[in-house]
Amino acid sequence: MKCRSTKVGAQIAVRWPVLCGVLLFLPTLLADDSDRVVSFNRDVRPILSDKCMFCHGPDEATREAGLRLDDEQQTHGRIVVPGKPGRSELIARITSADENEIMPPADSGRSLSKKQIGILRQWIKQGGTYEKHWSFIAPVRSELAQVKISHGTVNAIDAFVFSRLESEGLQPSKRANKHTLLRRVSLDLTGLPPTVEELDAFLADESELAYERVVDRLLSSPRYGEHMARYWLDAARYADTNGFFVDSERSMWPWRDWVINAFNSNMPFDQFTIDQLAGDLVPNSTLAQKIASGFNRNHMTTRETGAIDEEYRVEYVVDRVHTTATTWLGLTAACARCHDHKFDPISQKEFFQLFAFFNHVPENGVSRQSGNANPVLQLSSPELQQQLDAMKQKVSEIDARVAAIEPKLSATQSKWEQVSRTHPLTLPTQGLRAHFSLNGNTANDGSAASKARAVGNVEFEEGFLGQAAKFDGDAVLEFGEPLDLDCDSAFSFGGWIKPMTSGPACVLSKNDDVNSLRGFDVMVLKSKLAVHLIHEWNSNAIRVTTKNKLDSSKWQQIFVTYDGSSSAAGVKVYVDGVLQELQVVYDRLSGSIQTDQPLRIGRRSTSAAFVGLIDDVRLYEGELTAQQVRNLFTSQLIGGIVSIAPEERSAYEQKKLRKHFLATPEAAEFQEVYKQQSHLHDQYDELKASAPSMMVMQDAEQPRETFVLVRGQYDQPGEKVDAGVPSSLPPLPDAAPRNRLGLAQWLVDSKNPLTARVIVNRYWQQLFGTGLVKTTGDFGAQGEWPSHPELLDWLAVEFRESGWDTKHILKLIVMSATYQQDSRITKKGMERDPENRLLARGPRFRLDAEAVRDNALAISGLLRNRAGGPSVKPYQPAGLWEAVSYGGDLSYQPDNGEGLYRRSLYTYWKRQSPPPALLAFDAPTRETCTVNRPRTNTPLQALVLMNDVTYVEAARAMAQRIMELPSGNTADRIEFAFRLATARTPVAKETQVLQRIYEQQLKRFENNPQAALDLLSAGESQRDPSLDTAHHAAWTTVASMILNLNETITKN
Repeated sequence: MKCRSTKVGAQIAVRWPVLCGVLLFLPTLLADDSDRVVSFNRDVRPILSDKCMFCHGPDEATREAGLRLDDEQQTHGRIVVPGKPGRSELIARITSADENEIMPPADSGRSLSKKQIGILRQWIKQGGTYEKHWSFIAPVRSELAQVKISHGTVNAIDAFVFSRLESEGLQPSKRANKHTLLRRVSLDLTGLPPTVEELDAFLADESELAYERVVDRLLSSPRYGEHMARYWLDAARYADTNGFFVDSERSMWPWRDWVINAFNSNMPFDQFTIDQLAGDLVPNSTLAQKIASGFNRNHMTTRETGAIDEEYRVEYVVDRVHTTATTWLGLTAACARCHDHKFDPISQKEFFQLFAFFNHVPENGVSRQSGNANPVLQLSSPELQQQLDAMKQKVSEIDARVAAIEPKLSATQSKWEQVSRTHPLTLPTQGLRAHFSLNGNTANDGSAASKARAVGNVEFEEGFLGQAAKFDGDAVLEFGEPLDLDCDSAFSFGGWIKPMTSGPACVLSKNDDVNSLRGFDVMVLKSKLAVHLIHEWNSNAIRVTTKNKLDSSKWQQIFVTYDGSSSAAGVKVYVDGVLQELQVVYDRLSGSIQTDQPLRIGRRSTSAAFVGLIDDVRLYEGELTAQQVRNLFTSQLIGGIVSIAPEERSAYEQKKLRKHFLATPEAAEFQEVYKQQSHLHDQYDELKASAPSMMVMQDAEQPRETFVLVRGQYDQPGEKVDAGVPSSLPPLPDAAPRNRLGLAQWLVDSKNPLTARVIVNRYWQQLFGTGLVKTTGDFGAQGEWPSHPELLDWLAVEFRESGWDTKHILKLIVMSATYQQDSRITKKGMERDPENRLLARGPRFRLDAEAVRDNALAISGLLRNRAGGPSVKPYQPAGLWEAVSYGGDLSYQPDNGEGLYRRSLYTYWKRQSPPPALLAFDAPTRETCTVNRPRTNTPLQALVLMNDVTYVEAARAMAQRIMELPSGNTADRIEFAFRLATARTPVAKETQVLQRIYEQQLKRFENNPQAALDLLSAGESQRDPSLDTAHHAAWTTVASMILNLNETITKN
């Protein structure tokens, strides 16, 4: 946006009287003045923030005319004359008819309404008084207003709400009926509907304490902690995969279980905060506190080859700042990463002072391994530790046996080495078309004797057999001699490689990327070998991959043989002379693989460049036998290692040679004990790997220095900074350490004006659908003014002074008359307050995604309430993971048994392909911090409820519950089903409609038994075979209709 306010300074002295004179004749441009008191925070700041502060705000770098509109010292006497709007340049500029003078500029896309202009005029008329932004002022507990409304107040919340209603000329709604209230509070505190037994007990309890007893029971339920944790998982961006690149699996569920337990035990929120932000730094920290620190390791990570380590590490730290600021402060601090914040008083320097708190984790931006990235905490149960100790004892015993025979084994191996040197095996030479020894040159010793041409800088350095070619990701060797190889030709190829990446990295190819990848190749892909024979990718091609991974950064020989059958079964892959077990990905080759592209070492024609070393590449016409491949490996292994003096061999070389020797006849007497040793070590490693681990926070012994990053770029360090907090907020407590622990203590310090407000606002949002501050994640200048500011502050102070007692605050809210109101909307209410911001009625909105599913499972009786543990995989459509996974070879395998029916909180969350049925109902991807989900209404949601196997199976199970009712009366069964789903009894017309549908469906299924069986086959759970199939299918249809009711998926 171009601002022309640079002219303000030069022309202000002469322009305002002229303009003001003109304005006397332009009354239609001005809104009428009002006698109401204008508040800067409530009325003026939102206008300036939305319309003006992009160019006239806190960001000095983009500030026009040196004018900052949120600073009284810069406006008074310059563009604001207190008490005199007609003499104020601000009014002159926003009402100008001259497009070269009007503010905001005509080409900015922004403009002020008559009402907004009127507010600014009235504000200046009343003195143009500025206020510190409301959320940066410490909350205070206001005195309760005296309310005249006859509708009885229950607690302080009602005094604030009803006082506002009184001033607006509105009346609160009557109390909701008991069945509605029970369902509402059950869903709000546990995420689950009440059972019929709980409903009957509550309806029968006429005591004044009946409702409070229900609230206490729900707050004490284990389901409460699960429900509350779900909201926190959104803020913490919790997921079961790493997000970037291959989106590999991680294990963070112990942290999720810690959150559930913390809510169930009603851990004070200040301790909840400290443990998650700095549990590892608490003196004498417990295992639970270290687990809690996993909050700030929930961010996405990568292990992508070629990614810049420091770039991603910086992104992780930035994510922690963003998440912490959003979750606890309700501020968009990340907007100050590249420059000073456009709207809020957070400078770029202050952003990086916050950054410094999180900048000391000893982590890599690009993880060196799949799964959890360091630092990692290993967890073990007492039972597992006992098994590990027992297995470790067995390992020690076998290691001692091996050590005892080592001298004899070494002597035997030494003799074998001498014989091997003097009696080398015969290498296969027949059909050797290309042989590049790469011993300092690119000569070809095969029958096609032309040398290869280097494209790019191919260097040579010490390899496995003399020298080897070094590939840096840009260079490639090309061999242009014709090779008559096709899909019906048998041929073999391979060489020695030392890959420095997990791929994709092509070792040898003869293919054409542009022409549907036609040709053949062998490449490293996800640390495995992949072989391709392609006519047209991927509809007419073979692709096989090894099941075992290669050793990264280690020398190994790879060899491929192909029998010319155009079948994946004709492809064999060997690593170090050993035939590998293969996974067939594609097996549909029927066309030619010939291409006029050259044979290449180190790349496909344009892609998959190799990084690492390649030595002794060979290509044969004909299929080598397994023995020939074995001999080739053995001969070269001996030539490459045995020629090195034993004391000069690396540990890897010694291990490789020993492993090969133990497979020879000369080592027969040692093979059994070494086999036992290998087996026991594998068992121990497997048992150890079964122990859960998780990523945690930790500070490095040597702290990193932190710098302001110019434009936020990782490689552009500027001014050095120390850890600190924004100057617009209270300073760190004197006794607080300058680390994450001190930051956590500052967040919950009594002087911090934001944290308590932000958290109680989110609790309000959970219960009412919208927070008292609608912009839940933005309490800054771009955020919305609270609908009930005194109530928000009262709740914040109450929360803090109660000892940060979450259950106390929730009980306070749900016990209020405000919360217990009927949710039906009147015509007047719709006209005056369509979003229910004034709270003249109870909350009503569609359930969140997880609650929609859990509600169906609970109603049907399928829900399994086992708590905690690794995430589970319920039903989802096939093929989704393949569509997004790198290489398309990762399939989703649903669980069996109770894993299909556990609460959605425990559902496996893959960031690149989140649970689709939950996404349909607006669940986030969990890639970043989320504190406010959208709530949409789409046809896709109806399709999910009608057709997804979860809901069809739920309808079937619900139908079985209906049929198990002792009464065989159809009307009684419909009433039972309706109460299960909605907690109320259906009216006569509803019963009649459902009964008619049941009878119609019964006739249909009696006439079509197979259709009944097809419907009843949905899902894994077993149906009662004694039930009549036609009746069961008919009731399933009725149950599905009830589960699809708006009332069923809505909290009233």
